[in-house]
Amino acid sequence: MKIPRFNLLKKNLYLPVVMALALVLVLVITNNHASAKTPLTLDNGAAVGDNQNSLTAGPNGPVLLQDVHLIEKLARFDRERIPERVVHARGTGAHGEFISDADLSNITMAAPFQKAGKKTPVFVRFSSVIHPQGSPETLRDPRGFSTKFYTDKGNWDLVGNNLPVFFIRDAMKFPDMVHSLKPSPITNKQDPNRFFDFFSHVPESTNMLTYLFSDMGTPASYREMDGSSVHAYKFINSKGEYKYVKFTWKTKQGMHNYTAMQAQEMQGKDFNVHTSDLYENIQRGNYPAWDLYIQTLNPQDLDKFEFNPLDATKIWPTNLVSLRKVGTMTLNRMPENFFQETEQSAFAPSNLVPGIEASEDRLLQGRIFSYADTQRHRLGVNNMELPINKPRVQINNENQDGSANYGNTKSDVNYEPSQQPTALQQDSNYRYSQLPIAGKTQQQKIQKTLNFQQAGELYRSFDKQMQDNLIANLKNDLGAVKDANIRTQITAFFYNANPEYGTRVAQAVNVSLDTVKKRAAELK
Repeated sequence: MKIPRFNLLKKNLYLPVVMALALVLVLVITNNHASAKTPLTLDNGAAVGDNQNSLTAGPNGPVLLQDVHLIEKLARFDRERIPERVVHARGTGAHGEFISDADLSNITMAAPFQKAGKKTPVFVRFSSVIHPQGSPETLRDPRGFSTKFYTDKGNWDLVGNNLPVFFIRDAMKFPDMVHSLKPSPITNKQDPNRFFDFFSHVPESTNMLTYLFSDMGTPASYREMDGSSVHAYKFINSKGEYKYVKFTWKTKQGMHNYTAMQAQEMQGKDFNVHTSDLYENIQRGNYPAWDLYIQTLNPQDLDKFEFNPLDATKIWPTNLVSLRKVGTMTLNRMPENFFQETEQSAFAPSNLVPGIEASEDRLLQGRIFSYADTQRHRLGVNNMELPINKPRVQINNENQDGSANYGNTKSDVNYEPSQQPTALQQDSNYRYSQLPIAGKTQQQKIQKTLNFQQAGELYRSFDKQMQDNLIANLKNDLGAVKDANIRTQITAFFYNANPEYGTRVAQAVNVSLDTVKKRAAELK
């Protein structure tokens, strides 16, 4: 039987067939391309079929509880915010590296300082102290300067501020101080009547108030400010010997600040100016850098000063305790995700490594507990397992369970000591240093208060424009305080720091200079 042949051209079928084949090919390619896209999934990895419409009972019926995608999506959304930091809530972070240029192995076992040229990865979070998330970065406030060193002996957090001193010297007053500086529980507004009421009882705050109400209270950018540990720590060497040490970051970009008027003008243009500046400069390859300096004191020299060197309201004057440069930090990479890295970064002064210990500074002693505890509240007891906080070394301990624990525990021995071969072993090389102690327990202020001297020296160090700006800034805030007794008391602090300083403040805030002088004499 002869099979007939179709003449496509004759039957006028060629073009339609070619077009049909082309359409099929396009559909195949499109389908393959679509299947190559990253699938949308639930948290359990299951694919999502429809991310636009809820599952309902018919076209007009209610939404069904069994729509697990909807429930998960809403439940996760409800929980996107973690508790904000009580202080240092508004911040920006960046990655970088620290390169040591000194061998400090004779005075400390601390990993970053064992040889010149040693590189240590870091993550830095800059912040404002009092104001909440989303607040303008131009507001007058101390700036946090916290550095996480991912050392080969564990994580070391150098948690400090841009200003080298603090308002108080005892952690007992830290909650009260913060409460006074935070918004009123009645009006939800920050109120100078409240915080100057508190500080009128805290003469040691005079030094910090002078720093804060100068132009240093409104830095022009995070890149252009210095940093300080504020507290003294201890360097411990391999023999168990120790020295007291303070750390200072000096910006290589030069220090620049806003006047109050400049800060107000910038706030109207970009209230995220510090974040914008840091991101833009790092993305352009203009990497900011800081030199790290240390000051060290021998324990036997601690009582040789007019002031107590472990008092957080005091600096160590460089003419008395010299600075030594020990390395440089460069920030060269922004976080890929703000929440996962910057917001979930957890800093605490208790994150120390062998070779560094806390001093007997009363404020630092309280922070050793408080900071780590607030991170356990914000992020959970296993916050150190988050990638941004996770040490670059193997973690071996008997810590057990808790929320968000995704460790890889394989041993049945979760206690110590044990004779089992999997048991962990302590290392006596890393014992704490020994501090000679004598006396009795007490609740008394330190003996060498010297509340006003350094504030006076700071005022005299300012040029005329800085002094004028300081007085104008105090006039705005202290001058707004309704209670004349509070204005007088604070002004007396400044008068004891420097008579010219106090006289100018008295005129600016409208209090009697004679009363100020009398009050100042009573305070001495």
